[in-house]
Amino acid sequence: MLYESLLLIGVLFAGFLLPWTLIGMVFHYAAPGWLEWLHVALLLGAYFVVLWRRTGQTLAMQTWQLQLVDVQTGKPPGLARCIWRYVLAWPGILLTLSGVGLLWSAFLDRDRQFVHDRLAGTYVVFNPRRPQEPPLPKR
Repeated sequence: MLYESLLLIGVLFAGFLLPWTLIGMVFHYAAPGWLEWLHVALLLGAYFVVLWRRTGQTLAMQTWQLQLVDVQTGKPPGLARCIWRYVLAWPGILLTLSGVGLLWSAFLDRDRQFVHDRLAGTYVVFNPRRPQEPPLPKR
């Protein structure tokens, strides 16, 4: 989560801070707080849902060789499951930060999955990269 949050700083800068700063400077407009929060939620949702749907991996998940798969098919989840997982992840983050989510995934869940994965029908798996074969020597 820490590495993912570091990457999200760039996403939030490019997709949220930069546009609202330019709008404020050019049009002298400050958006109401609810609109800014909605923008953040939709921006983060787009980031996660698009990447989970495409390959089952966010940028941080690629680094750690983790992949999100559908429990039933073993492939990257469909759009509805990705959206549902994103919506459920918000309360799941609060559970994790309180310690309850960590206790759940470490000791109570038989597959060591977080609550939002269990409810969304998704599963995070370790998916190591195949080592590249060395090139054949030229003769």
